[in-house]
This record gives sequence, C-alpha cells and structure tokens, in this order.
Amino acid sequence: MTVSVEVIVVGGGPAGLSAALNLVRARRRVLVVDGNRPRHAATLQAHGFLTRDGVAPSELRRLGREEVSGYDDADVVFAQVSDVSVEEHGFRVRGRGVRGGADVDALASAVVIATGVTETMPDLPSLRAFYGTQLHSCLECDGFEKAGEPLALIGETTDLVERALLLTQWTDDLIVFTNGVAPVSDDEERALARLGVRVERRAIDDVVGEKGVMTGVRLADGTVVERAGGFVRPLWTPAVSFADVLDLDRDSDGYLVTDAQGRTSAPGVYAAGETTAPGAQQLIVAAGSGAVVAAAVNRDLIGITMDDAAVL
Repeated sequence: MTVSVEVIVVGGGPAGLSAALNLVRARRRVLVVDGNRPRHAATLQAHGFLTRDGVAPSELRRLGREEVSGYDDADVVFAQVSDVSVEEHGFRVRGRGVRGGADVDALASAVVIATGVTETMPDLPSLRAFYGTQLHSCLECDGFEKAGEPLALIGETTDLVERALLLTQWTDDLIVFTNGVAPVSDDEERALARLGVRVERRAIDDVVGEKGVMTGVRLADGTVVERAGGFVRPLWTPAVSFADVLDLDRDSDGYLVTDAQGRTSAPGVYAAGETTAPGAQQLIVAAGSGAVVAAAVNRDLIGITMDDAAVL
C-alpha cells in the first residue's frame, strides 16, 4: 500500500530527525525512513552536543526517534531506501524494511536527504578493533579525551598536515603516519617538527594492541611504534546513490550542492547534514542543518518567496 505524506525525510540521524521534528511542529505530515546504518555505530560516546555531552550516539538517535514519533503526524520507520522517483505531484520513495520493518512505498510533496556519508578506512586489518575506543575520526569530538597521550594520526589524504596542527592543541606527543601515501612536503614536515610532531612515512602493517587496548602501530618492516591511541582520517563518500535518478548537482567530491537553506538543484528536494559539503561534521552541526532545512521546506510548501517576505 502506498502512503501519502507531505515530507519524506530519508535518514534518521541528527540532521534528519531534527528536520522531521521541526517540520511536524509546523504541522506537516512527515515520514522518516531510516536505514539504521549509522556512521557512528562504533562510537561509544558523542561529545560537544549541548545538554548531551558524552551521550552514546545510539541513545541520541533513540531519543530523537521517540521525540519525532511522539507527534501524531510523524512516523519513523526502519527501511533502506532503494530509489526516489519523480511523480506527477511530487516524489515516490521506496525501500526495503530492515530490523523487521515493513517495506516502504510513500508519496510526498518534498524529500529531505539526510543519509550522511559512508567511511572507507585505511586498509589495516585490525583498525576496526580499536575504532570508536582508542581510535577516532573527529578531532573536535574526541580530542579532549585524548589530551596528553602519545597519539598517532593515520591517514592517506592531502589534509593530514592540517589535522596534525589541530591535534597539537591536545597533545605534545604526536606522530603522523602517512602509510607511504599521504603527501607531506619537506617544508610541512619541518613545520611540524618545530611543534614537536614527527612524520613517519613508512608503510603501515597494522595497528596492534592487547585485550582490546591499542598499544602501537606496526610498520611494514616490523618496527612497532608505541602509541596509546589516536585519530584516523577516513575517506568519506556521500550516501546518496538511491537518488541518482534525480540527477542532483554535486561538487567535485560528490557532495550535494545546495543553497544556504539546503535546497538542491531539483525543486522539492533538500539535503541536510553530511550529504552536503564539507561532509562529515559534529552531530550538533548536523542537527542544526536539519533545523535550517526544515524552515526552508515549510516556507516552500506554503509558497512564500523572498519577494513575498520583503512585502510582508
């Protein structure tokens, strides 16, 4: 059976749930379709979210779902969206149920895409064993908890030096591991050295530890460099393939291009949170993005234009 609502929000993280909450409070009929594959699944605590500092991301999502579904005109369902198509009077969203949820077939006048990003980690066999406990990806989220420790920064991207500079706020014992890939110039290495940061250019074999506690980084030549934890730089890819048929404008990294209010290149389609540049963000930033997008969706459904607002 096909259901009809005013807005379908694809994605049940902080951005999607924030958009849904603000929309249902504007008396819009809202359906949230959550694939239940959060990027933060391995993270035990989220930090920097006002009034919820230290909360488990899974608990934050649970609380958000309860708040949204507590309104009569909002529903949250678990399903993996397979496609979004353009219909005569809006959009049709279809998906396969997950976690025992029913399949979804729904129509709406507007769609908010808030599916975030997927992560590709450096190819190290044991990295996932320590990710979310001793190794993290968000400096702002977890740097404070790692202050004063001997840390590793592992990555293969062009922004590794910038991230190293930020990490010097929390530790004076930092080694940057390029895995033989990340481009760090001689000048950059000398600049880092002046701050006490060492650059290790040799290839990495694995991250090592004992009883679930990280103890170091083992290089390809067998050398083990002792480290108590650190940060890894994943490659982030916007999780928006289900919307390919809409042919939305994207930037060179694949993120959806929007205006300041989250409107994409297709009228009636909006994007919030990490699906837009710059990508992976703190949870509180994503939630704020959802609120901004909700306001735009509501105004557009009413038909308010900038000229109307100026006259009023």
